[in-house]
Amino acid sequence: MKLEKIMADLEKKHPGEVEYLQAVHEVLESIEEIYNDNPQFEAAGIIERIVEPDRVLTFKVPWVDDSGKVHVNLGYRVQFNNAIGPYKGGLRFHPSVNLSILKFLGFEQIFKNSLTTLPMGGGKGGSDFDPKGKSNAEVMRFCQSFMLELWHIIGPETDVPAGDIGVGGREIGFLYGMYKKLAREHTGVLTGKGRNWGGSILRPEATGYGAVYFAAEMLKLKGETFNGKIVALSGFGNVAWGAARKATELGGKVVTISGPDGYIYDPNGLTAEKIDFMLDLRASNQDIVLPYSYKFPGSEFHAGKRPWEVKCDVAIPCATQNELGKQDAENLVRNGVSYVAEGANMPTTPEAVTVFQDAKVMFGPGKAVNAGGVATSGLEMTQNTMKLSWTAEEVDQRLHQIMKDIHSQCVQYGTQEDGYINYVKGANVAGFLKVAGAMLDCGVV
Repeated sequence: MKLEKIMADLEKKHPGEVEYLQAVHEVLESIEEIYNDNPQFEAAGIIERIVEPDRVLTFKVPWVDDSGKVHVNLGYRVQFNNAIGPYKGGLRFHPSVNLSILKFLGFEQIFKNSLTTLPMGGGKGGSDFDPKGKSNAEVMRFCQSFMLELWHIIGPETDVPAGDIGVGGREIGFLYGMYKKLAREHTGVLTGKGRNWGGSILRPEATGYGAVYFAAEMLKLKGETFNGKIVALSGFGNVAWGAARKATELGGKVVTISGPDGYIYDPNGLTAEKIDFMLDLRASNQDIVLPYSYKFPGSEFHAGKRPWEVKCDVAIPCATQNELGKQDAENLVRNGVSYVAEGANMPTTPEAVTVFQDAKVMFGPGKAVNAGGVATSGLEMTQNTMKLSWTAEEVDQRLHQIMKDIHSQCVQYGTQEDGYINYVKGANVAGFLKVAGAMLDCGVV
């Protein structure tokens, strides 16, 4: 494999798709050695086939607001690779959504899903629609219009979307209601459903829980636990909520959360009451954190800043892609961070990853660390197929074991001669080998 030539060709074919090209480069750089040691991969054109999605559906989504005005948004579904199972990946409703971001997320999803050991391929979708500030009726009409196009290409054994940024329980409900009406069947075609109509317990918390379980395995390698550790989080959604809750439960002190308006520093740590308040704020369809500082004296609001200037032992970025840059990484290293675990999808820039690795900070990439969300979606699919519902203890036990297994795969393929674990390489190689093997077995299709 000639990495630079492959990337140059991709840049010509997909100019301007920065996030997608960044994700592809990271994976190919990690697997270059093992790819070149296995000539059967090149003979079957595995790289050329895996970096391009199987198909991309783009469509308009017309909807009417409460005043009767017609709006038109763009909708997408990227079905990237189904070598090991039906396409699986979330739907994102946010003004920033474009094809590059969805292709990056879908490409990452291939390897993330592979790491879970569950039979799920990779996909992603969404729209540039912004649910913030919309009424329930407006969100419902948009979701119904979106599903009128999407339902043709999804199904419980074909493509199983889930939620993501801007798509929570409300949106999944509206989407599923329209799918059920169109398809005339009640199946597990979407995950993140309501508990009383096919959803799995712990799904909202799962990504954050899984991230902390993965980080706990990283600490265990050094003979440490979360007990007494200072934890910095970014983000304000389900991932940050779940991570804050589980890290606190394990004895850590979570001292930051953040939103687009800035970040909160709470030197006393997030308690159960504070985490519940954070959840209530988010449920009110706001994504600002300023009210936290009014509610809890002693906390500080830092407008327009990110939390990576705070001294911490463990950093878990849970917001969005490329939120933690080189300067942020240098600040964290200078302040003594020992562990960084990506709760979001690719929140750390390549330059920042290099800073952490050069400093021998243990760094867990998103495709491994935040796989708990899609893993629990896979458990929801299993429950739907079996027509039963597991208890919280059963789901949590399975999630914990999956995250431990993912960590083991990363260690197996990422341990260097000097003993440092390159989790990025380990995750990419482990995920790639399973998918590439399935592609070889199934022929050129």
